[in-house]
Amino acid sequence: MKISTFNREQTGFFSKQQLDMCYDQEVYKDFLSRSFSRESFKTQIEEKAGSFSEEQRKVLVNVLRKQYKDLDVNSLVSENINALENKNTFTIVTGHQMVAMTGPLYLIYKIAHVIRLTEELKATYSENQFVPIFWMASEDHDYDEIKSFNLFNKSISWETEQTGPVGRFEMKDWNLVFEQLTDLFKNHPESELFELLKVFNGSNYSEAYRRLINHLVGKYGVVIIDADDEELKREFLPIMLKDVNDQFSFKAITRTTDKLVQQGGKSQIVPREINLFYISKGIRERLVDTGSTIEIQGKGSFSKAEIVNWMQKSPEEFSPNVSLRPLYQEIILPNLCYVGGAGEINYWLQLKGVFDAVNIPFPILQTRNSVLWIDKNSSDKMDKLDLTPIDLFKELHILNKEYLEKNASEEVDFSQLDAQMELLKKQLIDTTIMVDSSLEAFATAESVRMEKQLTQIKDRLYKTVKGKHDKNLKTIQQLKEKLFPENGLQERHTNFFQLNPTGNYKAVLDEIVDNVQPFNSDFIVMIEQ
Repeated sequence: MKISTFNREQTGFFSKQQLDMCYDQEVYKDFLSRSFSRESFKTQIEEKAGSFSEEQRKVLVNVLRKQYKDLDVNSLVSENINALENKNTFTIVTGHQMVAMTGPLYLIYKIAHVIRLTEELKATYSENQFVPIFWMASEDHDYDEIKSFNLFNKSISWETEQTGPVGRFEMKDWNLVFEQLTDLFKNHPESELFELLKVFNGSNYSEAYRRLINHLVGKYGVVIIDADDEELKREFLPIMLKDVNDQFSFKAITRTTDKLVQQGGKSQIVPREINLFYISKGIRERLVDTGSTIEIQGKGSFSKAEIVNWMQKSPEEFSPNVSLRPLYQEIILPNLCYVGGAGEINYWLQLKGVFDAVNIPFPILQTRNSVLWIDKNSSDKMDKLDLTPIDLFKELHILNKEYLEKNASEEVDFSQLDAQMELLKKQLIDTTIMVDSSLEAFATAESVRMEKQLTQIKDRLYKTVKGKHDKNLKTIQQLKEKLFPENGLQERHTNFFQLNPTGNYKAVLDEIVDNVQPFNSDFIVMIEQ
């Protein structure tokens, strides 16, 4: 494996705010507890240790043991769960929607990043233990966002009529997806993918997805948490009650967002007066404050007192939206840092005021590594065409032009012709004026006609030369289409299992985990050799 890195700005895919959050978080110091650095974790550890109680640790560990009780658990995962009872153990979290079969590559890159970050922190702060956590977005209800994945230029979708929190979906409609995956890898009966598919089952989608991710990354010690849990919701109950009674998150986010926008930042989330949902099987509906009552579509109108009483009895029937979910995470976990995508990290900048309002430490934020994986076949083609990884980020027409200039420069070099044409035009006009100055306009028009004729000849010659190199130009186009599907980043489109066409994914996953660089914000290119 060959590794190449370069500044994200060179890719053209990241905004200024995203670049600042990668390379210069001090720009947003008013919206952070502290900037990401190896040294910052010392203070973050001290702050979190003072705010996360022994009782909170017991609740967390009991819930995790309950969620893992029927799984084949790697010993490292068990050790990490047990370690969370100790006051010197902290978490590094990433989370994501439960996209079908892991969805685009960035989910894998997120998890690999937190694995390596915990290892790096352990080397620096050896007196502490660090546990990588994957937060399943089981309460999310955006089915359209999770139902499909792209594999070998084919879109595979999980078609179901179910609604509500996706983690509570039944698995009854997955047969067609399994059949399509089996068909794609039928020529590789020894494929590791089939073993993975066998464990992908359960009473609901959350249970099946936990088994899937656990089978993929359990050997690295990754602990998976499903926050759709009654005990964990009871830990969060005081916050939910405060939001109903005081609308504190709406007020805090509004103030912070105004300040962020004034400083040139971008607003990504719009807070509600109450940032909570009611959830049940097939249902996830907002709590809407009308002024006199709180309405829940399909359930009716309630007084604040009625909602408070309901929450106290059944906190598991309520769920935070994007404005409160990060706070929920930091209340139930001894967390130090959240690792997310470049766009995802942006919305955290609107949230520090929410944490300050309830005296919960705001985590360190880090943008996950962005990665381009270049398979061996593509790498060989690049070598033949003398293309570097950074070349691939250029637009296709620029790549083609540079290739022809480099490889057909003598064939398409019209500089001498152009120089002679300019000399001829000047001589024509000068001679005409000398003979009869009244014919200057005629001579000028004729010189323009001559230049147009030369341009036509040059265009014809250029097309002829281009045709001679057509095969290589088509190869360049194919490389762009393969490595930048739909003109976007590979990691936002291509499924992980496309990196291992036989379905034997474990070696590829090891390569990714080994080569992500949590303390390097640059774009990473991994090239198969």
